[in-house]
Amino acid sequence: MGYFLEPKELFETIAKKGNSEIKGQSNYILDDLQAVLNHIEQSTMGEDSEEDFAALFEDLDLTSTKLGRTVSARNEVIVEIIKELNKIDFKLEDLESDVLGDAYEYLIGNFAALSGKSKGEFYTPQQVSKILAKIVTLGKTKIKSVYDPTCGSGSLLLRVKREADVSEFYGQELNRTTYNLSRMNMILHDIHYRKFDIKNEDTLESPQHLDKRFEAVVANPPFSTHWKGKDNSLNSTDERFSQYGRLAPKTKADYAFVQHMFHQLTENGTMAVVLPHGVLFRGAAEGVIRKYLINDKNALDAVIGLPANIFYGTSIPTCILVLKKCRKDDGNIVFIDASGEDYFVKGINQNELRDEDVEKIVDTYSKRITKEKYSKVVELKEIIKNEYNLNIAKYVDTFEDDEAIDIETLAKELKAIDKQIAPLNAEIKTFCDELKISTPF
Repeated sequence: MGYFLEPKELFETIAKKGNSEIKGQSNYILDDLQAVLNHIEQSTMGEDSEEDFAALFEDLDLTSTKLGRTVSARNEVIVEIIKELNKIDFKLEDLESDVLGDAYEYLIGNFAALSGKSKGEFYTPQQVSKILAKIVTLGKTKIKSVYDPTCGSGSLLLRVKREADVSEFYGQELNRTTYNLSRMNMILHDIHYRKFDIKNEDTLESPQHLDKRFEAVVANPPFSTHWKGKDNSLNSTDERFSQYGRLAPKTKADYAFVQHMFHQLTENGTMAVVLPHGVLFRGAAEGVIRKYLINDKNALDAVIGLPANIFYGTSIPTCILVLKKCRKDDGNIVFIDASGEDYFVKGINQNELRDEDVEKIVDTYSKRITKEKYSKVVELKEIIKNEYNLNIAKYVDTFEDDEAIDIETLAKELKAIDKQIAPLNAEIKTFCDELKISTPF
């Protein structure tokens, strides 16, 4: 697996000491635990796995007062955690799920919900991840490679693994702590170090996998984040951006991520990316890029509107763009409006998509179905007529007609009201005449 543990460093041994099961020893394990973590990293030095394990536990602080004000208190907290973990049999072969990996995913999800991270970054809700994963693996049981340029904790990459047999995983993450979480996530989900390559750099300014192309590309980039754009002279000749004629605005890097992802896609691949609704209709440089993707590249395959408030830390409505380099249905684009109240459930903090909501979206996309007030397969000429505006409401009419109005009945009711207020109007006119002021009607 790329690292080495001595028998005395095994979890079972540490757990026994914590439970005071070793005669003549105290249950103090903080130093032992830190030494084990240090040795895991040290054991990889000079090996092929060194980069994947280097500084993996640098964010873990066993001396933090958040664990307890005294050393003894901190030790008791860690002992209690290990005691509970030791009750779980992680080797159960009859379980379909990955116990340790799924537990890790659960904790990451709860941490994201409580930490208030902004712009929808760090963690993609599992149901949204499921939509992206199912779309990029449609009709495939095996995927050669999957790539996420803003991989966060790596949950989106691992979601693709549940939909197809994936040979290689690639990702890049700017935040150092989140990058470490991503590597841990891979290891805990039993992804061999030779099968994943996660880098810690700015994807737009310092891409680490430009020489590669990927069969599946997925991402939930930070919404409308800033980037150097025109301030970086390389971008004017960068083959990811140069052919479009314009760069994404410095204050909104959404389309820069789209361009980067599309550049790294194989000819037979599919990409799916979560973005704010503004990318559908904003003009200027973004309008030029959008037109190029639709008109010149004929790359846009679907636009899917999601409900508001389903991401941690932001309530804005979002959408999914699906792009391909070689589209089968190249004369139209599927629009889906899954934001209606019938297509999600309201949670305490976030709205949530159900399994049936996810399946409805994926089924509608895969079969390219037009369904009243939900989806429409739109010909490219209609989109051109709308000057490449992709606002979903322009194509999927979700307006609910009010109850039909009986004009004749309404006229009779108005006449009856006029008849009722006529005496009052006469009194008001008389009063105004006496005061020599004009009437209000």
